[in-house]
Amino acid sequence: MEILVWNNEMLVSAVILVITFGAIFTEGIHGVHRVKSAMAGAAVMILAGQMFGFYNPEEAVEAIDWNVVFLLGGMMTIVAIMIPTGGFQQLAYKIADFSKGRLFLLLALMGTLVTVLSLLLDNVTTVVIFGPLIILICKSLRVSAIPFLLAAALLSDTGGVATLVGDPPNLMIGSAADIDFVTFAKHMFPMVFCAWIAILFFLRILFKKELSVTPAPLELTDREPLSDPKTWYGALAVLGIMVIGFIMHNALHWEPWFVTAIGLTLLVFISKDIDLEESFAEIELALLMFFISLFIIVGGVEHSEFLMYIGQFVIPFVESYGLLTTCIILLWVAAIMSAAIDNIPFTAAMIPIILGMEAQGINVSPLWWALAAGVGMGGNGTHLGSTANVFIVTISEKMAKDAGDPSLAITPGLWFRKGLPVMLITLVICTVIMTTFFSFFENSGV
Repeated sequence: MEILVWNNEMLVSAVILVITFGAIFTEGIHGVHRVKSAMAGAAVMILAGQMFGFYNPEEAVEAIDWNVVFLLGGMMTIVAIMIPTGGFQQLAYKIADFSKGRLFLLLALMGTLVTVLSLLLDNVTTVVIFGPLIILICKSLRVSAIPFLLAAALLSDTGGVATLVGDPPNLMIGSAADIDFVTFAKHMFPMVFCAWIAILFFLRILFKKELSVTPAPLELTDREPLSDPKTWYGALAVLGIMVIGFIMHNALHWEPWFVTAIGLTLLVFISKDIDLEESFAEIELALLMFFISLFIIVGGVEHSEFLMYIGQFVIPFVESYGLLTTCIILLWVAAIMSAAIDNIPFTAAMIPIILGMEAQGINVSPLWWALAAGVGMGGNGTHLGSTANVFIVTISEKMAKDAGDPSLAITPGLWFRKGLPVMLITLVICTVIMTTFFSFFENSGV
């Protein structure tokens, strides 16, 4: 095995990586948006790489994982077409009617709906759709929206871990490790289901007082009817076809992004009257640019062989303490880091390190599953753990401001008291499952 020697190319790429990720992680301190920091880091990486001879613009374009970018963009457009139909609102209203004032049932049903949607849609999109609806329903019932908003965020974060397309880090891991939809779901869904049940149980305990009040009779007088049934039901049919496509994409030799593109094309022809310019305008270009910039940065570090250099020091640790211990440590470190910062940049930094370990002859299959579980479950620990959490906190603050009641806002301290226990119990569950069924994860063939 060739031993890599430290050189100037590694130093330059490492300095750019550390400064850029430091700027991304401390966004709240210096006020520079993380997308700007990532774009600046990508530009400097290409220029420095060309100057020192380890990277160039052509290699930067090749480093971008377009499967992730196109898949996310396609799913964002599909959701943008579905939202104006009023279908999501109708689902929320029917759940509110069915619960008949039983608050924990309402929380469980709403959480289940959010979770199911998070299996296919990005969890940020899911809470953007249902956050305002939850507030509307809770105002009508005259109960605190805080338990329901927190449940939506925690359960969508958790549900998104179960499938390849449920959370951006999953897409990144699946694309890097060449994991198909079925294999990902087979390994992650049972773990996520156990964690999901535990979260529901804990939410009932954590919000026992809030969920024990008697709500007012439900009066949603400003309900909007289903405005475009054809597009809504057509979109549901398209999503069903896409699920089949995701399951069969390996047999068809299709990348997941192409399945999404086929679904979007079908939906565009079903919804003849939609304004495509408006739908495409709803794509979160800032998030896509963030991904592109991260891929370019990590690609530069990979080309300098710095991550391979780091990876060779991990091998003695794995040999000394074993692969299982390494996986458990990665699971908890990934969770803690994801609770402190957004899980996307941490995942982007870890993927090449694991690939470097694979190049050195280590069976990294269980490490992929540990990373996916860690970054997914860790997002529940703080309000900064995922973008979905930040959105929920933001709309609760707006609700508190509009009502002139600060107690209606979800503060960082409140999230820490409620979210951290949830994160810890789910991590314990994941640790037990990974330890008990380690041979299953180790021999997954990834």
